[in-house]
Order: sequence, then structure tokens, then C-alpha cells
Amino acid sequence: MAALTLTASGCVTVRGELAVVPTATRDEAARALKDFTEAYNAADKAYDPTLDAHRVTGSLGAINQAGLKARSVTDPDGNPKHRPLELSDVELVIPKKAGWPRWFVADADSNTDTDGGPDDNRWLLLFVREGADATWEAAHLAILPPDRVPAFRTDADGWAEPAPADGGSLAVAPARLSRDYAAYMESGEPKVFADGPHTSGLRAERDKISRRPGLALQFADQPLDSGAFAPVGLVTEDGGALVFFSNRIYERATTAHGYRPKVTPQEKPLLTGEVRNTLTKEWVSSLTALVKPAPADEDQVVVLNRFQGVTGLKGS
Repeated sequence: MAALTLTASGCVTVRGELAVVPTATRDEAARALKDFTEAYNAADKAYDPTLDAHRVTGSLGAINQAGLKARSVTDPDGNPKHRPLELSDVELVIPKKAGWPRWFVADADSNTDTDGGPDDNRWLLLFVREGADATWEAAHLAILPPDRVPAFRTDADGWAEPAPADGGSLAVAPARLSRDYAAYMESGEPKVFADGPHTSGLRAERDKISRRPGLALQFADQPLDSGAFAPVGLVTEDGGALVFFSNRIYERATTAHGYRPKVTPQEKPLLTGEVRNTLTKEWVSSLTALVKPAPADEDQVVVLNRFQGVTGLKGS
């Protein structure tokens, strides 16, 4: 395997990429956040997905690009309510690891909330870089109250620790989370997820809306855990981990004879096929969870945040 080239950015020459090094310099991570914010603002102002397609990936990218694609049709002149996103009070959580992909988390205060009140929150953006020649891209967004952002384990130099994909000392392996969550949403098993709005609450909500008169709703959850959607995380101070993972959901609506499922104007640009009495929506979810350290007999995984959007519709 060829050696990496030493660059002025502070990257280390590593033969075989086997040395454990910071995934980014602090300046490099700050630049990645700045580049993302500028691209995000340009795309949001123009409702043009091409303007930030090179700065987003994974579940955040799928949701962002589908949303901009739809709005570019419904609002071809751009976003009349555009307000530039500003991120301040940034804390960069950068782990040390070997090989690729590499990632880090930017924990920032946004100008989209009310500071100091019940609506105060923090934005956690997970940035991923797939290779030496790749661009840093934002793959996940979690919006959390300040007191829900965990403290991360760091070494003497301030570098964080990546969560082991196979679990290691964790109650549940991060590599299993997408598969386990999809299975749980279908059947309630495995019982590793704590009750909450994104677990038991969501299952109850689905059960309620699926029994509407004249409309049959079916949900099919699928894991989304390879490539840019692979789960990654950081070890927390208590030995657990904050893990970012993704899922795909298909929501199928079938109406009684003589009726058609409704398609909103915002969804219509994403529609393929003709809606007669069936409409299937494809959703992508970006999830953020706290995984407890092992051993943990119950509530091994607490889902803190779910950010999701429709990425496609098909009529039949």
C-alpha cells in the first residue's frame, strides 16, 4: 500500500495508513464546518441541490438533496424566507484512529433557536471523509438540548476515542444498531431500546394512524448501514458511546375503491408513477443514540434524536 503524502495541513505520512492519528487537524475540521455552512446557505437560498451536493452525504445528504430538489420545483425563484445559518461556540470532537473512513463531530450553537430558554439546543454535525482525496462531508445532524449532549472521553491532548464498530465494551455493537432498530420497529424486538418518542412512542403512533377508516397504512423498515450510511460513533466519558446511524422506511398507503392517497405539492416533484389507489413513500432517517457501556440489563440504547425526510414517492 502506498504511503500518504505529507501536506502542509499537518497530515502525517503513514505507510499503509495503519498508524493511529487524529482524523483531522483542528484547523482542517474548522474549515470543513465553514465550507459546509457556506454551501448549505447557498443551496437553501437558491433552492438548488447542486450547490451543496459536494458537502453532504449519508442520511443527511439524502434528506437534504431530496428536499432541495422538491423545493426547486415548487419555488423556482428560490427561498423567500431564507435566513443564513450561523454556527458559533463550536467545539470540535476529533478522534484518533487508523485508516478510512475518518470522522469528527462539530458541536455548535445555531442561530435557529432561542438561547438560554426551553427551546435552546445544540447542533451536532457528523463529518465524514471516505479517503485521502475525498472532501469532508456532513453525514448526520442531531439537534439536542445542551444537557443531552454527552461528555466525550479524550486523551491528554484532547483527542477523542472512536466507538468500536463491533461493540467491544459497549452493551450493543454500533454495527448492529441499524439492523436492530429496523427489526424493533417491525416487531418490538430486540428489547435493547429504551422507551421514548423515537422508539415505543413511534411504534404507538404508527399503530394509531394505520387504523384510519378507508385508508390502510403499512410500514416496512430496512437497515441502512453500508458505505456512506455506515454507523460511527464516539466513546463517552462513562464508557458508553454516542452513535450516529441511519434507516430507511417505506410507508405504503392504500385507499378504498374510488379514493386516492393524497400527494402534497411539496411531495409531488419526488413522485414517479401514477397514483390510483396506492402511494408508497420512501423515508430516510438520521438517528443519534447513546449506547450504554456493558454490561447493561435494560435500556441499553437511548435514541436521542431522529431527523428524517421523504426521499421518494411511487404511485400505483
